[in-house]
Amino acid sequence: MTRRLGPAAVNVLLVLGGLVMLAPFLWMVSTSLRPIGQSLTLPPKWLPTTFDLSTYEALANQDYPILRFMQNSFVISGLSTLGIVATSAMAGYAFAKVSFRFSNVLFGLLLVSLMVPIQVTIIPLFVIMQKLGLVDSPWALILPALLGAFAPGLPGAFGIFMMRQFFRGIPDPLIEAATLDGAGPLRIFWRIALPLSRPALASLAIIVFTLSWNEYFTPLVFLNSTSEMTLPLGIQALRPPFGQGSSLVLAAVTVALLPVLIAYLAGQRWIVESFTRSGLKD
Repeated sequence: MTRRLGPAAVNVLLVLGGLVMLAPFLWMVSTSLRPIGQSLTLPPKWLPTTFDLSTYEALANQDYPILRFMQNSFVISGLSTLGIVATSAMAGYAFAKVSFRFSNVLFGLLLVSLMVPIQVTIIPLFVIMQKLGLVDSPWALILPALLGAFAPGLPGAFGIFMMRQFFRGIPDPLIEAATLDGAGPLRIFWRIALPLSRPALASLAIIVFTLSWNEYFTPLVFLNSTSEMTLPLGIQALRPPFGQGSSLVLAAVTVALLPVLIAYLAGQRWIVESFTRSGLKD
């Protein structure tokens, strides 16, 4: 009986914790479905008395071009994800399976860069982008991401570390057998290591896409015009006194949450599998 109470109590706590975590999302969706005048009523109500879709209709108007903001976010997040995943895979394989001088030192410096916040390097990065004429352009965010580890606000160094840990789990005899057959490092990486790393690549892509989609600081620095704004900047513009209340803001947040939620639900299995495998070796 005691053994049964243990798992039962754990399950009860997990359910309660899940409900607590879902409460903000329930409040967000509920408020987005209320008329704007009822969003700040006291005492607050969890469920709307009348369901109103006018806030979602207002988002599609020209005054609130949320579709344009979503398009900008998709372009920046998609290309940033592609650049970071590609460079992380190549660099991670080099650190894991290719012997070269000072590899441990370089990898240590890479890990040190994880402790450097973007606020430290944002000024020289802004100066570089200004010299290149890329300020107020999405390429000010995409170009650094294509360099992988130097992506502002994105986990380039973490991606390299994650892929290195995964590639270290590939048996060395497999690499040695391919080398004896005449395959070079590039062919081994492309034909053997890369297909085996699909779970890690998928999970890294989801992580990077989510962080890029939600990134606020660097777009705020580099993007000025409304037509180039990403979704987080557009949502910020909806807040009072320039917006029309919390209902409109939470409707935009609900719309912004959907792509990330779909991506996470689609790749949840890959995330768990990749982190499980990457933790097998130090």
